[in-house]
Amino acid sequence: MVGDERSELTLRFLSTLNESQKRWFLAREAVLLGYGGIKKICDLTGTSKPTVIRGIKELKCESYKELLEQSRIRRSGGGRTRIDEKEPEVLNLLEKIMEETTAGDPMSLLKWTSKSTYQISEQLRALGFAISADTIGRRLKEMDYSLQANIKTVEGVSHADRDSQFRYINELAKKYIEDNNPVISVDTKKKERIGLFKNSGRKWRPKGAPIEVNTYDFDDLTDGTAIPYGAYDIDKNKGVVNVGISHDTAEFAVESIRQWWRLFGCRQYSDSKKILICADGGGSNGSRNRAWKYFLQNLSDDIKLSITVCHYPPGTSKWNKIEHRMFSFISMNWRGEPLINYETVVNMISSTTTKTGLKIKAVLDKKTYERGLKITDDQMSKLKIKYHTINSQWNYTISPK
Repeated sequence: MVGDERSELTLRFLSTLNESQKRWFLAREAVLLGYGGIKKICDLTGTSKPTVIRGIKELKCESYKELLEQSRIRRSGGGRTRIDEKEPEVLNLLEKIMEETTAGDPMSLLKWTSKSTYQISEQLRALGFAISADTIGRRLKEMDYSLQANIKTVEGVSHADRDSQFRYINELAKKYIEDNNPVISVDTKKKERIGLFKNSGRKWRPKGAPIEVNTYDFDDLTDGTAIPYGAYDIDKNKGVVNVGISHDTAEFAVESIRQWWRLFGCRQYSDSKKILICADGGGSNGSRNRAWKYFLQNLSDDIKLSITVCHYPPGTSKWNKIEHRMFSFISMNWRGEPLINYETVVNMISSTTTKTGLKIKAVLDKKTYERGLKITDDQMSKLKIKYHTINSQWNYTISPK
């Protein structure tokens, strides 16, 4: 009854059965399919769910005689007449309602509201047509409407140099890895409120014993904000997350990279002379952020490495590898777990692993970082920075002085 059996032959067979036989046959197939069987049968044959459920109840009769007593067959054409057959103009009105805008058009009857079946039903009732929300839902499906959620696909106008930048990053990263030089992906994860707040997702707990959290998310109930900034080694599948408590600034971002080098990089790449950083084009590590370059120069001087930075083009942050190789698994690991304090945040991040061998070390950064720090032209002129010939606005190398 499923898969390839959804064929014209099957539907032709059902057409040979009377009302009761069809109901019993579909009920039997639904029971054999097990969990979700009723929905599968309804989707396959277009039969209503109550009809299949009724058939299942009838099959539970103790005797064949009792079953036959419930097998009343309606004469052809029995049942209620479709409202659009009695009132043909209903469908025309329904189409007009669906064509109306809902974004504030002063002439629209449904302005500033969503077009739910209940609202459409009330509007039709006001026009003198008694039609239920369920009936409207069925008619909309016949008119090729369906309930749909928003889907994130629109990225805006692509930058002219987008493709060339991705190719450049890939080629450079391959060369660095082949020469055993570090390639890290960096970014700031979503800020998290510290306290007894609801965290999306579910986790296994004893039945009837959910974790009780605050009803409201008021600011005066929070114990602070956690700002996780991560540095992920693309080749080694390992990362470091520096959890800040003040502000997501360029100085904080560079300090997070310093933590990665101290905890991991200096041992894994002791013979390396350079490092490649892949970062988004905005935020604390933005391509036009002066402080980002200034503090990278300080880091380069301290660790004696040339630091090459390649920024992803505008509107392409979702392709940053740290997002789907590290941050996504952190979110999965602490889902349903209230982040009641910073220790919980650090421990949950550090305990995140995957089947592919992901390992993460998290540290708490208690330093207070100043926002709005201005880097002067004189300070910028002292940077030992070289912009690449390819997409120089996104690619540059800072060398130790």
